[in-house]
Amino acid sequence: MYKKHLILLLSIFLISCSKPSSYDIEVPLTSEVEKLIQHSKEFDRQVLSYDTPGGAIHFAIGFGIANSIMVEGKEGNIIIDASDSVFEAEKIYSLFSKKNSNPIKAIIYTHNHGDHTFGTAFYVNNQDERPQIIAHEDTDFYVQRIMGILNPIITERSNRMFGTLLSEEDLINVGIGPSLNVAKSPTGYIRPDVIFNDNLELNIAGIKIELFHAPGETNDQLFVWLPDHKALLPGDNVYKTFPNLYTIRGTTHRDVIGWVNSIDHMKTFDAEFLFPSHTKPIIGKKEIKEILTIYRDAIQYIHDQTIRLMNEGLYPDQIAELIKLPEHIAKSPYLYEFYGTVRWSVKSIFNGYLGWFNGNPSELDPLSRKERAIRISKLAGGDQMLLEQLYSAVKKEDMQWALELSDHLITLDYYVDEVKDLRKKALIYEGSRSSNPNKRNYFLTSALELNEDFESNILIERTEELLEQISIDTLFNVLSVRFNPELTNEELTACFDFSSGITKNIDIRNDVAVVSDIKQKECDLYIKTDEIEFKKILVGFESPVSSLASGKIEVIGGSTLFLKFLSMFR
Repeated sequence: MYKKHLILLLSIFLISCSKPSSYDIEVPLTSEVEKLIQHSKEFDRQVLSYDTPGGAIHFAIGFGIANSIMVEGKEGNIIIDASDSVFEAEKIYSLFSKKNSNPIKAIIYTHNHGDHTFGTAFYVNNQDERPQIIAHEDTDFYVQRIMGILNPIITERSNRMFGTLLSEEDLINVGIGPSLNVAKSPTGYIRPDVIFNDNLELNIAGIKIELFHAPGETNDQLFVWLPDHKALLPGDNVYKTFPNLYTIRGTTHRDVIGWVNSIDHMKTFDAEFLFPSHTKPIIGKKEIKEILTIYRDAIQYIHDQTIRLMNEGLYPDQIAELIKLPEHIAKSPYLYEFYGTVRWSVKSIFNGYLGWFNGNPSELDPLSRKERAIRISKLAGGDQMLLEQLYSAVKKEDMQWALELSDHLITLDYYVDEVKDLRKKALIYEGSRSSNPNKRNYFLTSALELNEDFESNILIERTEELLEQISIDTLFNVLSVRFNPELTNEELTACFDFSSGITKNIDIRNDVAVVSDIKQKECDLYIKTDEIEFKKILVGFESPVSSLASGKIEVIGGSTLFLKFLSMFR
């Protein structure tokens, strides 16, 4: 599939454009990209089985991004991480059940990410007895936030980072798995019913299970210790690539020292088997200890050296240029930059400690994007000269500079179509040369988005079953951040009385939508309905007019005012 030279205009460009470009050039396949192609062998689709001192453990890898692990018990089994979709969970379980067909008694989420939780509905819907769903107490909070207030932007950036819109020819892998398959089936997230804070000991189907809160890639991360099996399941705190101390799809600050401490905790168990939620298992006490040690030391090195240079007054971009892993650490295959990178990690650590301001007074209140573009254009001798510089940069394959020049020209609305064509060229060139799949996929997808006929997709498909798992609090939080004050200058109070007994209010005042749970004495609108009915209206499954007409939703204060109220949140 990948020849010694890749044509710059990959299939995402050839398929989408009606006429060939005049800027076609060849991009040499670098040795680093060849390493990324070889890295795909890490995700050969299979189920690996291991006989541990405590019984059999089966390990499904290559099905979507995250691994799914089944531990055999007495007349029942447990699943650790349910894969990224019902689509993949069904494939995995068809293989697991050939190994052992006993019922699934419990599912453990190592953390909130969809590639570990979105396949759960398959197990719940295909077992005679509902399995327990076990997670850290903060897991559902983070899932609700991703599916709620951050869903549009997280979807857009995840599509880019994971290359979900790229063709099979253009997608090599996503660094920690072959591909993200969330969109191949309706989202199957099920809220946990057993939660804990610091640690929890369980015995399910005769399997002794110890769960420990282990902040790292996420704040709700946990690791699983199976004492009889001598098996450690670290979730996403260890995998065979440099870790995503920051992810370009967007995330809260990741506690890097917390991550180091979590690995130190894992090291105390003297594991004989390590089953990560990404990439292949590690077998043997010595190898496990060595890998855990070099992994945590690399993370601490980046943290400590970033702090040292911060305290010397350097800016984050300067620090990112200076810090490199020591050679004897960097050569570990567990630290190749096939997922996270040192330079992105440095910037995230800086931001986590000091925030977005880098300390340079010129960047505290900088010129607007438009004003800066105007002044850059004047320095170049005008917009036409700036465009000529863009042409020149592309011709010289100075593509990062070309991207930055195109930023200014797009801001200036100068020859937008022509500039977009050149920008697309630069994105494809830079992306196809990158051995980091996050950057590669982000750039190639960004090029795809510049096509006029581009259509995105929905990563999290909304279904009635999913609505049951989304809390009414989440949806009211969504209403708050979707409120557009430009659509109204009225002040009003809408009071909701749900059949579940939950009360919610929204006060429109001072150009904000204030959500509260306290029952109001005076309401401009009083709405009585079921939670699920209102959820359906909010996501478009039901028409508010039809719900009013059928009596499924009762409004005191006027149907017209209620419909106007809903329109404020479009």
